[in-house]
Amino acid sequence: MSPGDLSALWLTLKLAGLVTLILLLLGTPLAWWLAHSRCRLKPAIEALVALPIVLPPSVLGFYLLVALGPHGPIGLVTQSLGLGTLPFTFAGLVLASIIYSLPFVVQPLQQAFAAIPPGLYEAAATLRARPLDRWLSIALPLARPGFLTAGILGFAHTLGEFGVVLMVGGNIEGETRVVSVQIYDHVEAMDYGAAHRLALTLLTLSFLVLVLLYRQRQPWRL
Repeated sequence: MSPGDLSALWLTLKLAGLVTLILLLLGTPLAWWLAHSRCRLKPAIEALVALPIVLPPSVLGFYLLVALGPHGPIGLVTQSLGLGTLPFTFAGLVLASIIYSLPFVVQPLQQAFAAIPPGLYEAAATLRARPLDRWLSIALPLARPGFLTAGILGFAHTLGEFGVVLMVGGNIEGETRVVSVQIYDHVEAMDYGAAHRLALTLLTLSFLVLVLLYRQRQPWRL
């Protein structure tokens, strides 16, 4: 692969890893609240979290571009903080990817937390376990498969982004040009050999990530 291909591959892996880590940190309390809340706004918040699944990436990318731009609400805040604007930067890619991959992390965690029998928490409470102790000793270990699924799905989904990252990040080599955009450039240049090599690399990586996902769901049998 060319230096440009390797740069795009490294940028994609860095983006997917960072986004997955941030989503696990931010998505865990949100998923916990969604799994246990009886708030009337819960259906609306669940719909908002799941919106990137059904919304065309170009639509999501367009509104993010507007929001992050110099006259958008987020753009005005970042400029007032001296951070400039986020479109066409790696930070902008990270923020857009967090929003785009949010349901793929939050939903598995929510399902994992909701599947834990409430009686376990009640039994621990009778033993004078504090809420934090109950969460660390009961919720966290029992939700471990959900965390693995959420991390793998979040990473894999970020790997394959195209519409959102192209709309928000553009096509700047070494800064925002991820693998999917690099493949698109090769196809536009009629360089199908380079596109095939890079696409095959991404296909293999995505396949291995999904194998890891299904492997953790079902142990090997002799």
